[in-house]
Amino acid sequence: MRLRDNFHLFSLMTIIFWSSAFVFTRLALKYFTPLTLGFLRYFIASLSLIVVALVIKINLPQIKDVKYFFLAGFFGFFFYMIVFNIGSATVPAATGSIIIATAPIITTVLARIIYKEKIRIIQYISIIIEFIGVGVLTLMNGIFSINIGVIWLLLASISVSIYNLLQRKITKKYSAIQTAIISIWFGTVMLLLFLPDSIEEVKNASFLQKIYVIILGLFPSAVAYITWTYAFSKAKTTSSVTNYMFLTPFLTVILGIMLAKEIPDLSTIIGGTIIIIGMLVYNFSYKIERIKERGK
Repeated sequence: MRLRDNFHLFSLMTIIFWSSAFVFTRLALKYFTPLTLGFLRYFIASLSLIVVALVIKINLPQIKDVKYFFLAGFFGFFFYMIVFNIGSATVPAATGSIIIATAPIITTVLARIIYKEKIRIIQYISIIIEFIGVGVLTLMNGIFSINIGVIWLLLASISVSIYNLLQRKITKKYSAIQTAIISIWFGTVMLLLFLPDSIEEVKNASFLQKIYVIILGLFPSAVAYITWTYAFSKAKTTSSVTNYMFLTPFLTVILGIMLAKEIPDLSTIIGGTIIIIGMLVYNFSYKIERIKERGK
């Protein structure tokens, strides 16, 4: 398999960037309000993607397909960014990443219902293993409690699951980069509702806070959604890509150590290991399936 066709690589790159988003969002929310941060993040992403669009000369979608890009912009960027930032304001980064990590399960169920995608028993088992790992991260120390922030983040998880399925549909006709860029533009236009407050907050923000926003706009947003969409365009099933989202809690903790000097506890070590085992089981079963198909 050529490197550019390896959806595993692009999926992993995306998850690393998204994991950093939990940490940088928490840092940025110490000054910016959730709605303002949502707009600024994707305003920066949209500006950087204009340059990309001009260089690669992407075409606009056909009129009949605009509704799909609108929905992708709404669920993937507008609604998701609002509920994610509101939830992140009251929930620690590690806990937030754990909640969002439920998206693969939601996506798999929706893909089975909508796209009739077949999931083998061993793949369901691997998802259960991964979810157990997420549970260990969450419950081992007995510190997890349901609050309104968790509810907001559960809505974000559902939103990103719907976005994943929309990307699966759109990339059958449009390129990965074209799909991601136009979807982000639609979402950013909707987020313009929060422009007035954003201007005032940026004026009074410190240099470091502005750096946090720029990082969020470029890497977890512009770059990550392109690599994520590209992974979908190369993968055979939706779940084989979304499966990587189970790594998010583990990587978020690792990045928390690097950026915030947080020391991982036993639950992180055990839970993270279980998640990786589950992901390896899933990917191993996927390779076996491909070998069988080649032999037919």
